[in-house]
Amino acid sequence: MTRTGIEAALTDLLLTPGLPLAEAADRHFAPDYRQRTDGGWADRDEFLAHIAHLRTLVADGRVEVHEELRDGARYADRHTVHLTKTDGSAVSMEVYVFADLAPDGRFRRIEETTLLLAGAAADRDLGSAR
Repeated sequence: MTRTGIEAALTDLLLTPGLPLAEAADRHFAPDYRQRTDGGWADRDEFLAHIAHLRTLVADGRVEVHEELRDGARYADRHTVHLTKTDGSAVSMEVYVFADLAPDGRFRRIEETTLLLAGAAADRDLGSAR
């Protein structure tokens, strides 16, 4: 079983322009995937709509993982996403993640809380923008 992690998933989803979204999602997220970001739930289709929207806003970036813990099918991490948007502005968000992995190692559920470290006030909801 190959287990995914946040850095690999976000790099494929947002920072690898030639990789089709469906292929990136299939690498890291189970078919029954769901996510809660700052209190709002999204199913897999809603999550992919969110990522498709972010792909129109993000020009470049990197993911900095500070801590990452695994215990069987449980996963947790704290990471910062540093993005440059297509308009040239910069955004940094710290994210706290608790997740469950499917038996094949892909994410089945993520619950996360985001904290805007740098960026415009309008970027505060970037973690759930559609």
